[in-house]
Amino acid sequence: MSLWRKTEKPEAPAEKTAEKGARKLSPSVGPTSLLSKKRPQITDVNPHAAIPGGEIVVRGTGLAENGRHALVRFGDQPGGLLLSSPDRLIVRVPDDVFSKNFTVETPAGSSGPTSVVVGRTIAENLHPVANPALDSQGNIFSTFSGTRGQKVATSVFKVDTSRVMHPFLSEVMNATGIAFDHEGSLYVSSRMEGSIYKVAPHGERSTYAQGMGVATGIAFDAHANLYVGDRTGTIFKIAPDRQIFVFATIEPSVAAYHLAFGPDGDLFVTGPTTSSFDHVLRVSPAGNVTSFYRGLGRPQGLAFDVNGNLYVAASLAGRQGVVRLTPDAKAELVVSGYDLVGLAFGRAGSMILATNGTLVDLPLGVEGLPLGK
Repeated sequence: MSLWRKTEKPEAPAEKTAEKGARKLSPSVGPTSLLSKKRPQITDVNPHAAIPGGEIVVRGTGLAENGRHALVRFGDQPGGLLLSSPDRLIVRVPDDVFSKNFTVETPAGSSGPTSVVVGRTIAENLHPVANPALDSQGNIFSTFSGTRGQKVATSVFKVDTSRVMHPFLSEVMNATGIAFDHEGSLYVSSRMEGSIYKVAPHGERSTYAQGMGVATGIAFDAHANLYVGDRTGTIFKIAPDRQIFVFATIEPSVAAYHLAFGPDGDLFVTGPTTSSFDHVLRVSPAGNVTSFYRGLGRPQGLAFDVNGNLYVAASLAGRQGVVRLTPDAKAELVVSGYDLVGLAFGRAGSMILATNGTLVDLPLGVEGLPLGK
């Protein structure tokens, strides 16, 4: 005799039957739609600052579902979506962004706004190859350097505090490095002529030093000595009385040297080589050269903040922008952007970034180290 006994399936209650019927009539309800009701949530944005065209990585949940891409917005402006997955997006920052609020939208709804600092282009049609420089009033100076041996109508432009660009200096062949001394005079290097020019406030120039090789980056120390990078492998030191010394010898660079003094009086130097794993060099006041950090791609312009962090225009682990190096040489990408060649700190915590054709004002909220400190 069989131990199994056929039992009658109890009839579903009326309300359950009605509910079942309702589900059949509503194709939008079911496992797929229940997932889609999960609104996107942003848990991290890296980095939190970018210039137009830069790329940020967004992490979270519900960022994309069932093969449907999200819509990303900076205020009302859509961003470019380069990669989309439920927990990760890569987004390109559009031009002319006026809102710092970033959101992700899917059919299930919109995420809460997340703050992203985006730079604003303030000057175009330039050709910087090194850091911009700012005077005590906040005017910004940058070069139209040109290709080697190219004669251009204007060598240095001035962008005033109203963000209007004016021609400032002419007839300097391949103007490269620019810097202000403690008295407010502007100095410009010519990599073609191997000369350093001193420029008066209204643009009159005089020769300050000659015979500097392929003169590129320049910087002043706290004692008014001027340092000049000859990219063939020499750092020159020019005393206030214009005596010239060989301060240090380093590896030649395929592009400009870039110089900046740290808070302890050491000189920091970058200069791209044929390696993709370049150094930031540290040179003591006695001229001893050591490696401060190795691992940047094409490191160029650099500047310090008041806390002793060093900011370098470079790439880190394949991501381009501005890398912050802490005093103990910990590296982090803090600004995303392409074609960066230099940077300087401006007023009210802004960072002025130079690409190979523009200047960008980025309200990063970081105070720069004053000249010679």
